[in-house]
Amino acid sequence: MRTKRSTPYLFLAPYLLLFSVFIIVPTVMAVALSFTNYNAVQAPEFVGLTNYINLLTQDTIFLQYVLPNTILFAIVVGPIGYMLAFFLAWSLSQLTKLPRTILALIIYSPSMTMGVAMTVMWRVVFLGNQSGIANYVLTQLGIITEPIVWMLNTNYIMPIVIIVALWGSMGVGFLAMLAGLLNISPELYEAAAIDGVRNRFQEVFYITIPSMKPQMLFGAVMAVVNAFQAGNIGVMLTGSNPTPQYAAQLMVNHIEDYGFARYEMGYAAAVSVALLGIIYTFSFVARRLFGEKE
Repeated sequence: MRTKRSTPYLFLAPYLLLFSVFIIVPTVMAVALSFTNYNAVQAPEFVGLTNYINLLTQDTIFLQYVLPNTILFAIVVGPIGYMLAFFLAWSLSQLTKLPRTILALIIYSPSMTMGVAMTVMWRVVFLGNQSGIANYVLTQLGIITEPIVWMLNTNYIMPIVIIVALWGSMGVGFLAMLAGLLNISPELYEAAAIDGVRNRFQEVFYITIPSMKPQMLFGAVMAVVNAFQAGNIGVMLTGSNPTPQYAAQLMVNHIEDYGFARYEMGYAAAVSVALLGIIYTFSFVARRLFGEKE
């Protein structure tokens, strides 16, 4: 009897071990270090809430650039990427298996090769000379007369980063939605048609979304996490951290700047804890919207 009861825990043990080592322990360490002054060489010195007070009162870069940029980026990329993922998944679910599989792979592939694609393709697109694809096209159309230095102009850096982030946002959340759509029983739509559902919009609102709430919740949480964690895009496109005039500086970049450039690990840990709190808040809202009410 004891063997039967312990069998499930044996199967869960590898996951629990990895989850503890790579998630729980680093999180606890980050919270602990956030209350210290630590430079990665000397022993941590306990400073209480000093790092958080400095973050909210004295860090002008964080308050003027990093926090507004992060919130703007997350508000735009998160919901738009989420809706785009659902729309593309729903559109693919209307196709037959072969074209659906091919298109799903094409749409999903940018999220797998985000770093390579960004450095190779998008930097070529937004080169600041006449050989850049964007400058060439706009010149040929007569919209501009001289090349735009995209990655040094603060008016264009954040919009470009948002476009690239949306392009690469069709990840596992998109696949989960597609799987959820394909597993909805056709009998539900037939019953709905008998009950008075007359168009696709009503089908989506009354049948599709309620039938795939777990996948919708997973996609929402992944959209939130990916939106707040996306920090390498601006750095890789501009080639510098911080980005020019902090135009696309996000909280992840701020953490890397203080943690790995300045070696102020305690302060970087405080910023990471603040980021974790923001992610948890948005994830909680997503769970309230798509979680089961029972």
